[in-house]
Amino acid sequence: MITLAEGLRLPTNWLDYTILALYFAVVLGIGIAARRSVRTSLDFFLSGRALPAWVTGLAFVAANLGATEILGMAANGAQYGAYTVHWYWIGAIPAMVFLGLVMMPFYYGSKVRSVPEFLLHRFGPSSHLLSSVIFAVSSVLIAGVNLYAMAIVLQALLGWPQWVAIVVAGFFVLAYITIGGLTSAIYNEVLQFFVILAALIPLTIVGLKRVGGWGGLTDSLTAAHGDAFLSAWKGTGIGEANPLGANWLTIVLGLGFVMSFGYWTTNFAEVQRALSAKNLSAARRTPLIAAFPKIFIPLVVVVPGLIAVVMEPALGKGDPAKGGLQYNDAIPVLMRDLLPNGVLGIAVTGLLAAFMAGMAANVSSFNTVFTNDIWGAYLKKGRSDGYYLTTGRVVTAIGVLIGMGTAFIASSFSNIMNYLQTLFSFFNVPLFVVFIIGMFWKRTSAAAGFWGLLSGTVAAMVNYFWLYKQGIIAIPSEQGANFVSSIVAFVVGALVMVAVTLVTEPRPAASLAGLVYGTAAPGGPDGAAELQAAGDDAWYRKPAVLGWGAVALAALCYVPFSF
Repeated sequence: MITLAEGLRLPTNWLDYTILALYFAVVLGIGIAARRSVRTSLDFFLSGRALPAWVTGLAFVAANLGATEILGMAANGAQYGAYTVHWYWIGAIPAMVFLGLVMMPFYYGSKVRSVPEFLLHRFGPSSHLLSSVIFAVSSVLIAGVNLYAMAIVLQALLGWPQWVAIVVAGFFVLAYITIGGLTSAIYNEVLQFFVILAALIPLTIVGLKRVGGWGGLTDSLTAAHGDAFLSAWKGTGIGEANPLGANWLTIVLGLGFVMSFGYWTTNFAEVQRALSAKNLSAARRTPLIAAFPKIFIPLVVVVPGLIAVVMEPALGKGDPAKGGLQYNDAIPVLMRDLLPNGVLGIAVTGLLAAFMAGMAANVSSFNTVFTNDIWGAYLKKGRSDGYYLTTGRVVTAIGVLIGMGTAFIASSFSNIMNYLQTLFSFFNVPLFVVFIIGMFWKRTSAAAGFWGLLSGTVAAMVNYFWLYKQGIIAIPSEQGANFVSSIVAFVVGALVMVAVTLVTEPRPAASLAGLVYGTAAPGGPDGAAELQAAGDDAWYRKPAVLGWGAVALAALCYVPFSF
């Protein structure tokens, strides 16, 4: 999954460890402070729906900015070059805008506590239970990836034994979520966002200076890898070969539409942050506010990958069995070669913060779904609110422990992002097709939701494990295979939903109020009255302005990488 070369040990000293210790103290302090606001299960799982949009927006982007993304996207930058920006500007921004403008009114207006609970209202218990189980499994798998990857990195950089790193980080995540619930997780994610930037910005600036600025970087990369390495679109014609192993059609449909929309609109680890906002306006603005920093994340993640491949031309060419440098080593190599003590401590703290943010996001969403959508809905119904609050805390501990074990499943993957994108194509894309058809077609039946979800998941797995892995169809790379799996999952799920709907009875129209586009419900998606906070009607807070502004800015960012 992630292999780091020998010889990456960082020359840390007491100053670096002091910075790390201060960070851990602040993390626990936030958890203890947040405990005072946790009185009910709604406080624990959704922060009492009381947080402002700027807080939930930063938490939204930080929950995604785990160290698996930092290491993985830097590795992709070193391996694929400018093609990596597609994961941001076409693979994130449009979907985040769609979530804020179109889907959040359904989620927040229906007052659900989770994404699977929306399926309960729209399709009934069968789809609800299946989606809950799928999400619970995927969330602990992804949480485990963050934890295990962190252990490997800290072993290589600091010399910590893997079990020490796992126990230390797992303990702190467990402590602050158990104590302070989602509020603690979100405020820690806001802190982690700034700590991560404090680590990556100096790394990027010093790295650019070392390679002769942007001009020196582009000259070196063009000389070593050709003009296409710094172009986002060159070589992506259908039938053309490129390092990414994907053409413009699979990039736009597989990554930009199916996989991206599947992840950003149905992944409860992200949507949960928006559901904790204080009103519908703040909930809609949450992913839209997050979109703006997301647009510029490539500057401090992808660019360091490009710098690393110039500074270490052997990156990705060595034998990992013999300690050779791999693409996953891009960020650690720069940290080792560029940063002095003190700044090095901030960088290590930022990397650890990123791992903890990614893990905490998935653990906090796991405890919500398992407690409310599985335990409370089917196993222990009708208990007191205090019972479910206690259950949530216990389930948090169980989620952390399971996460420690699940990461070993990923050991067969050579690139972190390949593994994560594979999980998204299996679990998030089928959810998306069920949501999108169910939200816009009133006729869609309850049976169609269940069979569409199941068939889409199975189809993605069949395409990946049988057709691709067994060599029945030729796909140049694992990333390309993930794009194809996403398209297959979407098409199969959609066809099955249509076919099943046509031979089964639709749900009564009265039961769809506020759940399907064109129906109205109090506080629902059709603009029914809702209390607004002071200033919500300002033009710069209007969701349409924020959303279309983010799309335009992302499109503008493509210009330097398109010619």
